[in-house]
Amino acid sequence: MHEMSLAEGILQIVEDAATRQGFKRVTEVRLEIGALSGVEVEALSFCMDVVLKGSVADGARVELERLPGQGWCLGCGQTVEIAALYDACPKCGSYQIQATGGTEMRVKDLLVE
Repeated sequence: MHEMSLAEGILQIVEDAATRQGFKRVTEVRLEIGALSGVEVEALSFCMDVVLKGSVADGARVELERLPGQGWCLGCGQTVEIAALYDACPKCGSYQIQATGGTEMRVKDLLVE
């Protein structure tokens, strides 16, 4: 499962931050996940619950913020919102769209004690 390795990577980021900054407990982990990132949000949420057990973030609330997909349409020269890679441009119908946003996944911030 792809999302399990993502959850383990997120835990590593959290634990590295705890070591560097000296906090004892994480109460909330906030993530940004782009609509075009290929991440299954429900599966990641489940994996986060499993991976965080017994860690500095055990019991932490995980907030997943979805970011819209964006692309630059070569046909009409506009930045447009797209729901999936290779979607047609909603303005002109062209399929020549280069993704410019919504492909990322990142730890936005942590709430700590």
